Amino acid sequence: MRSNYLFTSESVAEGHPDKVCDRISDEIVDLVYREAVKSKVDPWSVRIACETLATTNRVVIAGEVRLPPSLLKKDKDGNDVINPSKFKSAARKAIRDIGYEQDGFHWKTAKIDVLLHSQSADIAQGVDNAADRQGDEGAGDQGIMFGYACRETAELMPAPLYYSHRILQLLAEARKKGVGDAGKLGPDAKSQVTVRYVDGKPADVASIVLSTQHLDESWDSKKVREVVEPYIREALHDIAIADDCVWYINPTGKFVIGGPDGDAGLTGRKIIVDTYGGAAPHGGGAFSGKDTTKVDRSAAYAARYLAKNVVAAGLADRCTIQISYAIGVAQPLSIYVDLHGTGKVSEDEVEAAIRKVMDLSPSGIRRHLDLNKPIYAKTSAYGHFGRKAGRDGSFSWERLDLVKALKEALKN
Repeated sequence: MRSNYLFTSESVAEGHPDKVCDRISDEIVDLVYREAVKSKVDPWSVRIACETLATTNRVVIAGEVRLPPSLLKKDKDGNDVINPSKFKSAARKAIRDIGYEQDGFHWKTAKIDVLLHSQSADIAQGVDNAADRQGDEGAGDQGIMFGYACRETAELMPAPLYYSHRILQLLAEARKKGVGDAGKLGPDAKSQVTVRYVDGKPADVASIVLSTQHLDESWDSKKVREVVEPYIREALHDIAIADDCVWYINPTGKFVIGGPDGDAGLTGRKIIVDTYGGAAPHGGGAFSGKDTTKVDRSAAYAARYLAKNVVAAGLADRCTIQISYAIGVAQPLSIYVDLHGTGKVSEDEVEAAIRKVMDLSPSGIRRHLDLNKPIYAKTSAYGHFGRKAGRDGSFSWERLDLVKALKEALKN
């Protein structure tokens, strides 16, 4: 392990084109869960894999879904077909909440196409029929998922990503509240923070990059820095900003045209922003737009949950966990733990303890973390990890309620 080095992570705001698409896709997931409850359909039967594309005044929603009756309508031949109206409404509400009311992308006037269709029977049987053979539903796909935790912040997240997210969160809050000149910022923004590590621990911030959309065309980089610098300093209040820190605020100058009007967006293109900012591996699968039979999402949440509890239990200062699956098979094929030389116990012992404290089949994860709920829209920006668990069940994978169980498992 290196002791002294620089490490950088980036974040993107909720108005970034890709994040607009992630938000719409997760709003669709939440919509299907809500409508299932309204229709008295078992939420365990919900299936959705939704992709969104956004460009100048255009949104395309595509994917596979198993729908409750309230989201269907009859065609001229009396067959059940998807009713696009509620999907379009969910997309418009998301765009409006993000703040897009510009000529090239407006929540009210954007054309929205809904191209959802029924889930593949071949995929469905891998999940549903596995319960008959194994007593539990199978994984919705093959794949590898990673979880990570470290002691760099109170939330047990890597510092560069945590601070990159925090900068954009504070700016978005001020923009939406219309606080002073911050109310003239646009929804689209990107941040990047470089942290200097000394003896393996975050020491100070060596560089800051922020590009943010602004609605006043007369603003230049100097004016934007004047507006955003107080929020950046607030976000970095518990880490020093180096005396020689390099600041790049809107380095290209003018940034008026933003969002999908300036650059096309697509669901799932910001997976490193969504996870650990490059400080830990990523299995490759995106989260947004997927129900939790898809282990891309649910097992990544479980892996973070386990890694965070391992670190919180004092078993290590850093922990990476990999879990692998095969489509249609309930239990993971492998569990791998790396404590990065910081462990107080061996990796083998932690791997054995993990198997004792949590059922890592897809249905076991969904039960343990209570995932069959409309809680996903709020995950679509500022990271899926390092957030506070909500009373509505959101971010349940950030709880620290496995600490005692892990310690007990290690004794036996």
